[in-house]
Amino acid sequence: MTHISKSSSPRPVLGVVCCTRMIGIEHAQAVINRYVTAAMTYADAAALLVPALPGLMSAREVAPRLDGILLTGSPSNLNPERYGQVEPDAPGPFDHDRDTMTADLIEAMLELGRPVFGICRGLQELNVAFGGTLRRDMAEHPDLLAHHAPEDVGFNEMFDNEHDVILSPGGLLQKGLGRDRLKVNSVHYQGIDRLGSGLNAEARAPDGVVEAVSARVNGAPVLAVQWHPEWRPAANPDSQAFFRLLGQALRGELAVSELRTPA
Repeated sequence: MTHISKSSSPRPVLGVVCCTRMIGIEHAQAVINRYVTAAMTYADAAALLVPALPGLMSAREVAPRLDGILLTGSPSNLNPERYGQVEPDAPGPFDHDRDTMTADLIEAMLELGRPVFGICRGLQELNVAFGGTLRRDMAEHPDLLAHHAPEDVGFNEMFDNEHDVILSPGGLLQKGLGRDRLKVNSVHYQGIDRLGSGLNAEARAPDGVVEAVSARVNGAPVLAVQWHPEWRPAANPDSQAFFRLLGQALRGELAVSELRTPA
Protein backbone atom coordinates (compact mmCIF):
# COMPACT_ATOMS: atom_id res chain seq x y z
CA MET A 1 0.00 0.00 0.00
CA THR A 2 1.34 3.45 -0.90
CA HIS A 3 2.15 5.62 2.11
CA ILE A 4 0.65 9.11 2.14
CA SER A 5 1.20 11.42 5.10
CA LYS A 6 -1.89 11.93 7.26
CA SER A 7 -0.62 15.24 8.63
CA SER A 8 -3.28 17.95 8.72
CA SER A 9 -0.81 20.55 7.44
CA PRO A 10 0.37 20.50 3.82
CA ARG A 11 3.73 18.90 3.25
CA PRO A 12 6.51 20.98 1.71
CA VAL A 13 6.96 20.68 -2.03
CA LEU A 14 10.33 19.48 -3.31
CA GLY A 15 11.35 20.18 -6.89
CA VAL A 16 13.30 17.33 -8.50
CA VAL A 17 15.18 18.23 -11.66
CA CYS A 18 14.69 15.97 -14.69
CA CYS A 19 17.28 14.64 -17.12
CA THR A 20 16.86 14.40 -20.87
CA ARG A 21 16.62 10.70 -21.73
CA MET A 22 15.95 8.70 -24.86
CA ILE A 23 12.92 6.41 -24.70
CA GLY A 24 12.86 4.49 -27.95
CA ILE A 25 13.55 7.12 -30.58
CA GLU A 26 12.11 10.05 -28.63
CA HIS A 27 13.49 12.43 -26.06
CA ALA A 28 11.84 12.35 -22.64
CA GLN A 29 11.99 14.21 -19.35
CA ALA A 30 12.77 11.63 -16.68
CA VAL A 31 13.88 11.03 -13.10
CA ILE A 32 14.78 7.58 -11.79
CA ASN A 33 12.14 6.54 -9.26
CA ARG A 34 14.55 5.81 -6.41
CA TYR A 35 15.50 9.49 -6.04
CA VAL A 36 11.90 10.63 -5.82
CA THR A 37 10.62 7.82 -3.61
CA ALA A 38 13.52 8.10 -1.15
CA ALA A 39 13.06 11.87 -0.84
CA MET A 40 9.29 11.69 -0.48
CA THR A 41 9.48 8.87 2.06
CA TYR A 42 12.24 10.02 4.40
CA ALA A 43 11.92 13.80 3.94
CA ASP A 44 8.12 13.42 4.17
CA ALA A 45 7.57 15.80 1.29
CA ALA A 46 5.48 16.09 -1.83
CA ALA A 47 7.44 16.34 -5.06
CA LEU A 48 7.16 17.99 -8.44
CA LEU A 49 9.38 17.14 -11.40
CA VAL A 50 11.05 20.13 -13.04
CA PRO A 51 11.66 19.51 -16.76
CA ALA A 52 15.03 20.42 -18.20
CA LEU A 53 13.50 22.56 -20.94
CA PRO A 54 15.10 25.98 -20.42
CA GLY A 55 14.00 27.15 -23.83
CA LEU A 56 10.35 26.83 -22.79
CA MET A 57 10.44 27.61 -19.07
CA SER A 58 12.61 29.82 -16.91
CA ALA A 59 13.92 28.76 -13.52
CA ARG A 60 12.69 32.00 -11.97
CA GLU A 61 9.05 31.34 -12.81
CA VAL A 62 9.24 27.92 -11.12
CA ALA A 63 11.44 28.64 -8.09
CA PRO A 64 8.87 30.63 -6.03
CA ARG A 65 6.50 27.64 -6.16
CA LEU A 66 9.01 25.22 -4.59
CA ASP A 67 10.14 24.87 -0.99
CA GLY A 68 13.48 23.41 -2.09
CA ILE A 69 15.11 21.38 -4.85
CA LEU A 70 16.98 18.11 -5.22
CA LEU A 71 19.60 17.75 -7.95
CA THR A 72 19.88 14.05 -8.72
CA GLY A 73 22.55 11.81 -10.14
CA SER A 74 22.52 11.00 -13.84
CA PRO A 75 24.35 8.96 -16.49
CA SER A 76 25.28 12.28 -18.13
CA ASN A 77 28.33 14.38 -17.27
CA LEU A 78 28.45 18.11 -16.70
CA ASN A 79 29.93 19.73 -19.81
CA PRO A 80 33.48 20.88 -18.92
CA GLU A 81 32.87 24.15 -20.75
CA ARG A 82 30.72 25.02 -17.71
CA TYR A 83 33.87 25.20 -15.59
CA GLY A 84 36.17 26.77 -18.16
CA GLN A 85 37.73 23.69 -19.74
CA VAL A 86 37.33 23.24 -23.48
CA GLU A 87 38.20 19.66 -24.38
CA PRO A 88 36.81 18.23 -27.64
CA ASP A 89 37.40 14.68 -26.40
CA ALA A 90 35.88 15.09 -22.93
CA PRO A 91 33.83 12.01 -22.01
CA GLY A 92 30.07 12.28 -22.26
CA PRO A 93 27.22 11.79 -22.57
CA PHE A 94 26.19 15.39 -21.98
CA ASP A 95 22.82 16.92 -21.18
CA HIS A 96 23.14 20.58 -22.11
CA ASP A 97 19.55 21.46 -21.23
CA ARG A 98 19.93 20.01 -17.73
CA ASP A 99 23.22 21.93 -17.35
CA THR A 100 21.39 25.17 -18.14
CA MET A 101 18.27 24.48 -16.08
CA THR A 102 20.13 23.41 -12.96
CA ALA A 103 22.54 26.35 -13.09
CA ASP A 104 19.62 28.77 -13.39
CA LEU A 105 17.55 26.98 -10.77
CA ILE A 106 20.39 26.91 -8.22
CA GLU A 107 20.79 30.66 -8.63
CA ALA A 108 17.05 31.34 -8.44
CA MET A 109 16.47 29.18 -5.36
CA LEU A 110 19.41 30.62 -3.44
CA GLU A 111 18.31 34.16 -4.25
CA LEU A 112 15.01 33.24 -2.57
CA GLY A 113 16.80 31.69 0.40
CA ARG A 114 15.46 28.19 -0.27
CA PRO A 115 17.38 24.94 0.26
CA VAL A 116 19.29 23.12 -2.46
CA PHE A 117 20.36 19.51 -1.98
CA GLY A 118 22.35 17.37 -4.40
CA ILE A 119 23.40 13.79 -5.06
CA CYS A 120 26.34 12.74 -7.28
CA ARG A 121 25.94 14.90 -10.42
CA GLY A 122 24.04 17.31 -8.20
CA LEU A 123 27.11 17.80 -6.02
CA GLN A 124 29.17 18.47 -9.12
CA GLU A 125 26.62 20.98 -10.42
CA LEU A 126 26.70 22.84 -7.10
CA ASN A 127 30.48 22.90 -7.00
CA VAL A 128 30.59 24.42 -10.48
CA ALA A 129 27.82 26.90 -9.58
CA PHE A 130 30.06 28.12 -6.74
CA GLY A 131 33.01 28.55 -9.11
CA GLY A 132 34.72 25.20 -8.58
CA THR A 133 36.06 22.70 -11.11
CA LEU A 134 35.80 18.95 -11.68
CA ARG A 135 38.25 16.17 -12.48
CA ARG A 136 37.35 13.28 -14.75
CA ASP A 137 39.79 10.54 -13.72
CA MET A 138 38.21 9.27 -10.53
CA ALA A 139 38.11 5.63 -11.61
CA GLU A 140 41.63 5.28 -12.94
CA HIS A 141 44.13 7.67 -11.35
CA PRO A 142 46.87 5.66 -9.56
CA ASP A 143 46.92 8.06 -6.59
CA LEU A 144 43.17 7.77 -5.96
CA LEU A 145 40.83 5.12 -4.68
CA ALA A 146 38.74 3.41 -7.35
CA HIS A 147 35.72 5.70 -7.20
CA HIS A 148 33.84 3.57 -9.72
CA ALA A 149 33.55 -0.20 -10.09
CA PRO A 150 35.11 -1.93 -13.12
CA GLU A 151 33.09 -1.44 -16.28
CA ASP A 152 32.39 -5.15 -16.71
CA VAL A 153 30.29 -5.53 -13.53
CA GLY A 154 26.50 -5.54 -13.51
CA PHE A 155 24.33 -2.57 -12.57
CA ASN A 156 23.57 -3.69 -9.01
CA GLU A 157 27.20 -4.64 -8.45
CA MET A 158 28.29 -1.08 -9.29
CA PHE A 159 26.79 0.03 -5.99
CA ASP A 160 28.78 -2.62 -4.13
CA ASN A 161 31.89 -0.51 -4.77
CA GLU A 162 32.41 1.20 -1.41
CA HIS A 163 34.91 3.20 0.60
CA ASP A 164 34.96 5.16 3.84
CA VAL A 165 34.45 8.90 4.13
CA ILE A 166 35.56 11.01 7.08
CA LEU A 167 33.01 13.60 8.15
CA SER A 168 34.25 17.07 9.06
CA PRO A 169 34.00 17.82 12.81
CA GLY A 170 31.12 20.18 13.53
CA GLY A 171 29.74 19.79 10.03
CA LEU A 172 26.11 19.39 9.10
CA LEU A 173 26.50 15.70 8.26
CA GLN A 174 28.57 14.91 11.34
CA LYS A 175 25.95 16.53 13.57
CA GLY A 176 22.94 15.24 11.66
CA LEU A 177 24.12 11.65 11.41
CA GLY A 178 25.90 11.53 14.76
CA ARG A 179 28.86 9.84 13.12
CA ASP A 180 32.49 10.70 12.35
CA ARG A 181 32.97 8.17 9.59
CA LEU A 182 30.70 6.44 7.07
CA LYS A 183 31.00 3.68 4.51
CA VAL A 184 29.43 4.87 1.27
CA ASN A 185 28.89 3.52 -2.22
CA SER A 186 31.08 5.03 -4.92
CA VAL A 187 29.71 5.22 -8.46
CA HIS A 188 31.32 8.23 -10.12
CA TYR A 189 33.94 8.85 -12.80
CA GLN A 190 33.98 12.59 -12.13
CA GLY A 191 34.33 14.52 -8.90
CA ILE A 192 35.47 17.72 -7.27
CA ASP A 193 38.88 19.06 -8.22
CA ARG A 194 38.92 22.69 -6.97
CA LEU A 195 36.31 23.31 -4.29
CA GLY A 196 33.91 26.12 -5.09
CA SER A 197 34.25 29.41 -3.21
CA GLY A 198 31.92 29.54 -0.22
CA LEU A 199 31.50 25.76 0.07
CA ASN A 200 32.52 23.77 3.14
CA ALA A 201 34.01 20.31 2.73
CA GLU A 202 31.59 18.14 4.73
CA ALA A 203 33.32 14.82 4.03
CA ARG A 204 36.46 13.48 2.37
CA ALA A 205 37.53 10.08 1.14
CA PRO A 206 40.80 8.68 2.54
CA ASP A 207 42.55 9.84 -0.67
CA GLY A 208 41.54 13.45 0.08
CA VAL A 209 38.75 13.76 -2.49
CA VAL A 210 35.89 15.96 -1.27
CA GLU A 211 32.80 13.74 -1.03
CA ALA A 212 30.24 16.15 0.45
CA VAL A 213 29.78 19.93 0.62
CA SER A 214 27.61 22.45 2.43
CA ALA A 215 26.99 26.17 2.51
CA ARG A 216 24.44 28.73 3.59
CA VAL A 217 23.21 31.38 1.20
CA ASN A 218 20.63 33.96 2.26
CA GLY A 219 19.88 31.72 5.20
CA ALA A 220 19.22 28.68 3.01
CA PRO A 221 21.07 25.40 3.57
CA VAL A 222 23.00 23.81 0.73
CA LEU A 223 24.04 20.18 1.16
CA ALA A 224 25.26 17.66 -1.41
CA VAL A 225 26.97 14.27 -1.35
CA GLN A 226 28.93 12.41 -4.01
CA TRP A 227 27.55 9.01 -3.02
CA HIS A 228 24.03 7.66 -3.54
CA PRO A 229 21.87 7.72 -0.38
CA GLU A 230 18.82 6.97 -2.52
CA TRP A 231 20.19 3.46 -3.28
CA ARG A 232 18.28 1.00 -1.06
CA PRO A 233 17.79 3.47 1.81
CA ALA A 234 15.45 1.16 3.72
CA ALA A 235 18.52 -0.85 4.74
CA ASN A 236 20.73 2.15 5.49
CA PRO A 237 19.97 4.46 8.46
CA ASP A 238 22.67 6.91 7.34
CA SER A 239 20.93 7.34 3.99
CA GLN A 240 17.61 7.88 5.72
CA ALA A 241 19.25 10.54 7.90
CA PHE A 242 20.41 12.45 4.79
CA PHE A 243 16.84 12.71 3.55
CA ARG A 244 15.56 13.64 7.01
CA LEU A 245 17.97 16.59 6.88
CA LEU A 246 16.37 17.48 3.56
CA GLY A 247 12.94 17.35 5.20
CA GLN A 248 14.11 19.62 8.02
CA ALA A 249 15.53 22.06 5.50
CA LEU A 250 12.28 22.15 3.52
CA ARG A 251 10.38 22.98 6.70
CA GLY A 252 12.82 25.67 7.83
CA GLU A 253 13.83 23.54 10.81
CA LEU A 254 17.52 23.27 9.91
CA ALA A 255 18.81 26.23 11.88
CA VAL A 256 21.21 28.54 10.11
CA SER A 257 23.42 28.43 13.19
CA GLU A 258 24.04 24.74 12.48
CA LEU A 259 25.84 25.61 9.25
CA ARG A 260 29.42 26.73 9.52
CA THR A 261 30.75 29.79 7.77
CA PRO A 262 33.48 28.72 5.28
CA ALA A 263 37.01 29.14 6.60
